Amino acid sequence: MHLAAINLHPVKSTAIRPVEEAYVGRAGIVGDREWMVVDGSGKLVTAREMRELFTVVADTPATGGPDGVDLLLSRAGMDPLEVSAPGEEAPMVDVRLFEKALTARAVGDAADAWVRKALGRDDLRLMWCADPAKRPMNPAKYRPGEYASFHDSSPVSLISDASAAQIDEWADDDVPVGRFRANLLIGGVAAAFAEDDWKEVAIGGARFRVAAPIDRCVMTTIDPETLTSGKDPLRTLAVHRKWDGKVWAAIHLAVVHPGEIAVGDEVVVSE
Repeated sequence: MHLAAINLHPVKSTAIRPVEEAYVGRAGIVGDREWMVVDGSGKLVTAREMRELFTVVADTPATGGPDGVDLLLSRAGMDPLEVSAPGEEAPMVDVRLFEKALTARAVGDAADAWVRKALGRDDLRLMWCADPAKRPMNPAKYRPGEYASFHDSSPVSLISDASAAQIDEWADDDVPVGRFRANLLIGGVAAAFAEDDWKEVAIGGARFRVAAPIDRCVMTTIDPETLTSGKDPLRTLAVHRKWDGKVWAAIHLAVVHPGEIAVGDEVVVSE
């Protein structure tokens, strides 16, 4: 088995940014979901309710963005914006990531104005995760010392090529693997959903613990190119992969040992 792809999403719900190599830290892969958009109440805004986020490209040094620029925002028809991570003088803001109450650092007026123009809403703000270690994690799934930035749950997500191919084969509509927005795609896996039974995963210099399977939401039904939505893969998963009232595909990982990873690295698992 080998690491077939690494995908980052610097601002939560924005375009996928594939990279050839990356560093895995305690809070996840550097450059992944370290920024997010919130509404006027501080609640997270994702492509679930504002699919135009898929049209925004966010780059950091980790994704090949320009040197000296913490975040570069771009979108067709707009001038790009260079953004610096806010310093300690920037206000800390109470925000909500789904049911989780967090604090984040406000990025500033220029970034807010750009995001509002790009997405067509005048109440949006851009936030940066200043201290992932302060984020509370679900104690039923995560251990002390395990934390994440603005990820839904775990710092890293993984799906195998065999699982993605099986879901696509079952489905009436095309379901490309990108619909699952997993950080890591594993190639050469012998059987679909083999990752359900993995306990630990070693890739390059990093080692992970499997924390939980991933229950899937409506975001997987949105085509990131056309912004239209259909019934798959949720319809298909409801037939083949439904239990506890949810549908499942891919796995959450917690970081046991940080390190460098690269496409092509051998993948070693324990069950």
